[in-house]
Amino acid sequence: MKPIYIILIVIILIVVGMLLTNNINQFKLPEGESVPADTLSDTDVGDVNSTVGAEHINIEDGMENFNSKKSTNTGGTLARTHERELFITDGVKHSIPIDEILSGGPPKDGIPSIDDPKFISTKDADDFLESDAVGLGLFYKGQARFYPYQVLVWHEIVNDTVAGDPVLVTYCPLCATAIAFNRTLEGESTTFGVSGKLWQSNLLMYNRTDDPDKESLWSQVLGEAVLGEFTGTKLSIVPSDVVRYGEWKGLHTDTEVLSRDTGTTRIYGSDPYDGYYTSESVSFGATFNDKRLHPKEFVLGVEVNGLFKAYQKDKLPVGTTEDSFAGKTLNIQKNTAGVVNITDKNTGSEVPIIGGFWFSWLAVHPETQLYKI
Repeated sequence: MKPIYIILIVIILIVVGMLLTNNINQFKLPEGESVPADTLSDTDVGDVNSTVGAEHINIEDGMENFNSKKSTNTGGTLARTHERELFITDGVKHSIPIDEILSGGPPKDGIPSIDDPKFISTKDADDFLESDAVGLGLFYKGQARFYPYQVLVWHEIVNDTVAGDPVLVTYCPLCATAIAFNRTLEGESTTFGVSGKLWQSNLLMYNRTDDPDKESLWSQVLGEAVLGEFTGTKLSIVPSDVVRYGEWKGLHTDTEVLSRDTGTTRIYGSDPYDGYYTSESVSFGATFNDKRLHPKEFVLGVEVNGLFKAYQKDKLPVGTTEDSFAGKTLNIQKNTAGVVNITDKNTGSEVPIIGGFWFSWLAVHPETQLYKI
């Protein structure tokens, strides 16, 4: 046999092997007819309704006072209560249509989460981070950390521990949603991975578990399980901010910075999404026909009493803005670094914020209101 044919056969075998491996590693979705759970008998459904809308995480009692001299982040976690309709397909619970769950290209864990994050000082981080580099800033129980987008864009998930607590740092480049959560499930610290699936162009995570029956898909923008055993379960938000590195350093001189030493080979400093962030294109199941804002306008979304509203972050003035929404008066505080904090004026309790592209917030909350500046 000629060498050229041997080479071709080897290439074909490698490609077939990659395809088979890719298929094996895909997150398996249920097939068949989807039925609303409330149309089934208790015998058919069993106890599937018992977890819908429930909190399966440890929510700390009370909220720690935040340090206004450093940041408007609190040191606690924020719980939410909104519930979605439940469906059953082939015995599997879900709260989003199965046919809306799309492959993003890479297989399960094809985008590797960072499970053993390393941190460096600003002195070392200054070697590769410019002052205008964007990332997620986290100030939790007196500990400050900065997670550069140039690292997160290649990993999307960091299973971290901050001040002794399990924290899940997530980033979806397609939606510009950077959100931190408490990663405790059923009283146990749990790690999450990238499923390779998307819903409305948004990252679908999965919880790692030794029990395959409990492995579920979680919508990052909702912070909620949308398919599997934990459907309806919400993760508590750990308040964080999308900020520029230089401004974050100014607020937190002792901040730690996520290292590029991740144990994987990535071209940190490059961005595979490049011009996508400013284009009008949306993809992976998301559609957009709204005339109010550019689809990639960055907004801060909130939920109050089951209603939703979005605020254009760049248009909010520095200082305090009041807004009446869903029967409450909201205090919106923005400092000179662009850090935003929203509280209930009457109770002082903090309102969870989800920041991201306007199209992404609108896709999962089509009934949302938009604050007019």
